[in-house]
Amino acid sequence: MNATNVETPGYDQESVDEWIRENIDGLEPPFEWERLVGGHSNLTFALTDQAGRKAVIRRPPLGELLPKAHDMGREFKVIKGLGPTPVPVPVAYGYCEDPAVTGAHFYVMSQVDGQAFYTSEEVEAALSLESRVRLSNSFMDTLASLHALDPIELGLGDLGRHDGYVGRQLRTWYGSWEASKEAADFDDPRLHEMHKMLVAHLPEQGLPRVVHGDYGTHNVMVGPDGIITAVLDWEIATLGDPMADFAYALNAWVDPSDDPTYAPFSATAAEGFLTRDELIARYADATDCDLSQLGYYRTFNYFKTACILHGVYARYRMGQKSTEGVDMESLYNRMSGSIELAIAASRAL
Repeated sequence: MNATNVETPGYDQESVDEWIRENIDGLEPPFEWERLVGGHSNLTFALTDQAGRKAVIRRPPLGELLPKAHDMGREFKVIKGLGPTPVPVPVAYGYCEDPAVTGAHFYVMSQVDGQAFYTSEEVEAALSLESRVRLSNSFMDTLASLHALDPIELGLGDLGRHDGYVGRQLRTWYGSWEASKEAADFDDPRLHEMHKMLVAHLPEQGLPRVVHGDYGTHNVMVGPDGIITAVLDWEIATLGDPMADFAYALNAWVDPSDDPTYAPFSATAAEGFLTRDELIARYADATDCDLSQLGYYRTFNYFKTACILHGVYARYRMGQKSTEGVDMESLYNRMSGSIELAIAASRAL
């Protein structure tokens, strides 16, 4: 097999070949490269070596980045730390922190079979009704397994602060809303009232756990039987409150009866998935968690989603991101809809 001639922006193929040859056993360069798309903007390629063995290489996008954005070292550390645990992750092969090799730090991991799901149409084309039930159960069992782990025992105790997770998130995302409201030309007094309520009723955090931060069907690889084969995209993982991570996953898990305006592309809107209430029961059985504050955490996550979408909407309006192919009306509806959902969730407090 010869090395591929496809364009690999951000990668010097010969330099990467040499680094892998010297630092990773079991892979034989040169590689055939294939661009992997979807998810975050990190530059991700599938590699096939001379013996047909497959791996994945991942580095930050081109251009100037925020200091803590696209942290490949963090992502690699989490994957490596979780390797011996019940949480399914790729095998962590090697991390290069020398930008001289190819312009940025990068890491190499195993390629895991499966498919991530973004839309209900993708689900309907790939999974039977029985597999959708298995995916529902596997989805919650995997998250429960992650939240059962002691990060200190895994060597991940320095991944983040051990307390104050939700409080810091509230400050960050409310600050983002305030900074974006002029450019977005959108403000809502209910968002500010929601922030006051969340700050006033902030729960006490329990033991810190590794939180994924964006756990959903778009960030897991799923086999045709519906079983999760790997959890991906750990770059914003940190130590935090597992109930916040759980509530985020619940909010993103759309029931078929939900208003499609707020989540028009959700994979779990397809027939056959368990309901949120069934997911809650399964997670509670697996973790014996205290659900008394679940309404708070769901409210917090809808609030956070509104702030995130508000910032994205502002950047589009300012011309910092191209609006080509972007449905700005849908983005606006999801942003304002997240506030409506936060208000609805807060009624359970």
